[in-house]
Amino acid sequence: MKQKTGFQKTFRGVFLLLVLLFLYLPILLLAVYSFTSSTQIGAIREFSIQNYVTLFTTPVLTDMILGTVLLALGSAVIATFLGTMGAIGAFYSKRKASAFITTLNQVPVVNADVVTGFSICILLVVVLHVSKESYIPLVAGHVTLCAPFVFLAVMPRIKQMDSSIYEAALDLGATPFVALRDVVIPQIVPGIISGFALAVTLSLDDYFIAMYTKPATFDTISTYVVNATKGAQTTIKTALWALSTVIFLIVVLIVLGMNLRANRKSKEMDGYGRKREEAAKGGRNAEF
Repeated sequence: MKQKTGFQKTFRGVFLLLVLLFLYLPILLLAVYSFTSSTQIGAIREFSIQNYVTLFTTPVLTDMILGTVLLALGSAVIATFLGTMGAIGAFYSKRKASAFITTLNQVPVVNADVVTGFSICILLVVVLHVSKESYIPLVAGHVTLCAPFVFLAVMPRIKQMDSSIYEAALDLGATPFVALRDVVIPQIVPGIISGFALAVTLSLDDYFIAMYTKPATFDTISTYVVNATKGAQTTIKTALWALSTVIFLIVVLIVLGMNLRANRKSKEMDGYGRKREEAAKGGRNAEF
């Protein structure tokens, strides 16, 4: 029996290691080559940071990165507002209306990005005659992509909240806006932050929607990388290895920070719970 248990642990460990290698080995390999002077994968040359110098000193690359980040942040702000308000509205609606809103929200989530991008382009550019050079189709497409995911991130936090606190605030004289701002929103801030972070990630990663809706003179990281692999200069291609490494490191640091913060809060809550139990036991002993 012990041998079987030991074999199971070994098998699980080996399987987990293979999964991690499958997921992260290509990224780590790319990171290694980003610190070399190699012009193609397969032949490692001497150590060099020239790729990072090129990345942060080439105006085309820096403008592309800055534009992508600004687009992601702006779209995420709008999507977070719409997704949060939609989740709150669905939660406080009647059962059938709430189910209908939730179902409609799931359609853009499972829909293909290429369909969303093409539809936004037809609606705004062809039907409504919005200039594609105005960035409006691009922002609208990214908001359409991100807002449903914000809805899904916020809704679980709302469901954990006591639904009667909003009505209680109204009974105590608060206006609907004040009750929403001072009572409901503070209860769901973690979900809003998670939704915003998810929206930023989705916008940074998007290719198809940006490809259909972006102005001709603008490139996001995704569209630039795809186009660069079709004939850009070698120095630009290798600088993109450095860009991929930087993005990966930033994501890792953010995830580690969020996990450390969550663990710290969990320990604080456990400590607070133990103190309450000790205080309750002390009170019972005093009464006895």
